[in-house]
Amino acid sequence: MVEDHLKGLNSAQLEAATHTEGPLLIVAGAGAGKTKTITHRIVNLIKQGIAPDKILAATFTNKAAKEMREKIRFAIAQFKSLGSCDGDGQRKFLAENFRAFEMGYCEPFVSTFHSLGVYIIKENSRLVGVTKHFTILDENDSISLVKESIKELNLDPKQYEPKKIKGIISREKGKFTHLSDYAENEVSYLGKIVAQVWDIYEKKKSKENSLDFDDLLLKAVKLLKENENIRKIYQERWQYIHIDEYQDTNEVQYLMSKLLAGDKKNICVVGDADQNIYSWRGANLKNILNFEKDYPNTKIIILEENYRSTKNILEAANEIIKKNVYRPDKNLFTKNKTGEKISLYEALDENDEADFVAVKILEILDGETNVASVGSLSGLASPALPLDSSACETPHQSKFIPPSEIAILYRANFQSRVLEEAMLRYNIPYQVLGTKFFERKEIKDTLAYLRAALNPESLSDIKRIINFPGRGIGKTTIAKIFAGERNTLPIKMQIKINNFYELLEELKEKINTSKVSEVIKFTVKKTGIETELSSGTEEDLEKLENIKELATLALKYDNLENGAGIEKLLEDASLASDQDGIMLAENKKQTTNAVRLMTVHASKGLEFKYVFITGLEDGLFPNNHNGETKSGEDREEERRLFYVALTRAKEKLFLSFANFRTIFGSRQINTPSEFISDIPRDLLEKEGEDPGIKTIYI
Repeated sequence: MVEDHLKGLNSAQLEAATHTEGPLLIVAGAGAGKTKTITHRIVNLIKQGIAPDKILAATFTNKAAKEMREKIRFAIAQFKSLGSCDGDGQRKFLAENFRAFEMGYCEPFVSTFHSLGVYIIKENSRLVGVTKHFTILDENDSISLVKESIKELNLDPKQYEPKKIKGIISREKGKFTHLSDYAENEVSYLGKIVAQVWDIYEKKKSKENSLDFDDLLLKAVKLLKENENIRKIYQERWQYIHIDEYQDTNEVQYLMSKLLAGDKKNICVVGDADQNIYSWRGANLKNILNFEKDYPNTKIIILEENYRSTKNILEAANEIIKKNVYRPDKNLFTKNKTGEKISLYEALDENDEADFVAVKILEILDGETNVASVGSLSGLASPALPLDSSACETPHQSKFIPPSEIAILYRANFQSRVLEEAMLRYNIPYQVLGTKFFERKEIKDTLAYLRAALNPESLSDIKRIINFPGRGIGKTTIAKIFAGERNTLPIKMQIKINNFYELLEELKEKINTSKVSEVIKFTVKKTGIETELSSGTEEDLEKLENIKELATLALKYDNLENGAGIEKLLEDASLASDQDGIMLAENKKQTTNAVRLMTVHASKGLEFKYVFITGLEDGLFPNNHNGETKSGEDREEERRLFYVALTRAKEKLFLSFANFRTIFGSRQINTPSEFISDIPRDLLEKEGEDPGIKTIYI
């Protein structure tokens, strides 16, 4: 008989959830309930008597970590009454542990890899060579430091692009390569330049008491690898390891997992080789393919039942992905309905394609009414519909589809422009995924004050805020401050500088004595940001509203005392990924309940009832990266990317390509993507065909 906390699992999920000892590989296809399975496995471990704080789960996004954490809490709450417990001893254990779990004292450690790295570094900051209040540099700050390092070598940043050099450094760190090894082994001219820049970059970070994203993993793993005592502490603390999206791990994440698993090897990894789409940022497909070699006696369980998509969508996805060689054999199936066929539209150009997408979305939102007549597919007539998405609903409508259930996917960011224009033209509420709340200048300025208050050595933060709002402190003065020459400045300027640092001290005292939301409000008033923005333009007032939203967001950290809340807020802000950050509207047509526009990469982990996959042209999707010849593995990754795009859809898929597309100012003639011809003909239906003009390539 299946216990209450395991009900609702299929046979494969149940087998995975009840396997408790030794290495476990769960190969989970798209929409197969991997989060549900790993959550129930963790709950089952607790039910079997494992202390919750002995369990670790590492994911890739804060969103995924939060979802898992909440599901675990909810599941445990289901047996809080202990009606299904066996015996008084188990009942007492669960009662005690649930109370501790509820209070946050004893719970599984569920976090992203980077948050895990921060946790380990903060607990051992002295050994790592930083203080507890080290600054986490975001990508832009890191690139700025690299640019400064390039200039110190008297090199031209236009010739040696900072972003490119930072990318090389980042990839090497992801491989667990240290600067000394790289400098010794790299023989190319560019490699030697990178080594010199890297060296200066590391010294600048050390002086600022700061770490970049890659350091959070590299330094934590280095500590675990080289310090046996520290390693044993964490192996003892977390005796049951869970790794989500294992196919996306790079070398340093792979090492972290292996070091923490130790000799017990109680490690459960969940992943899908068919969804490995991040090789460009270091993800190593071999990690999941070689798991059995790394952990002998591995139990392998394959989750093949899909709960998300229709049979037609799944059949198309299976046909696409089976052409790949580097993958374990599996075939997704579903008990869902057969569903509609996949629509295919051949557009004249990108404008025609965008208009097709917009008109189809209006049809979806309108329900029964075909609105194609309100606008020409050539793109220039616009339906007079109000901006509010609710206006898309008509009295005779059979069902309401919220705009947020519709996604438009594309391979490259540049494709969004013409699609956005179509959304505006047809008055469709939309949101471009990727504009992060924490990347807004006004938010970064406010948080920089808090970071500088905790870490006055953070020169990047000081440089950002010392003259915002304006204090009459110029670049020459800032250079002298950083060079330790404050005493050479004029007396009036020294007074300004002293007042600034006294302000930081006042902020630090406020951080240690007040709630986080109060600290934000105090910071905005005390620094003069509120006055600066209140008396500005409408755009400035919008920025002030965004800062007020930050104060609202901060409420959830108010229960943490003695500065811990601000530390957690700063950490979460620094580690927010594209799918985690609060998304802000870039214009008034963007709302929360809106059609989502995003790259296929950004769509991973999401699902929608209706999905449009645009730009299916040879050279664009699959992408040939400016005509470069792709290796077999690169071609397979493009196919995996298309597979991910297909499996985001629950009910209906629309595919489209354009015969002509203007790229970098040049109008190009295109051939349809090979992916279209790989989908069985009986699964496709043609859209908008004029037999006398168009030919559909299927």
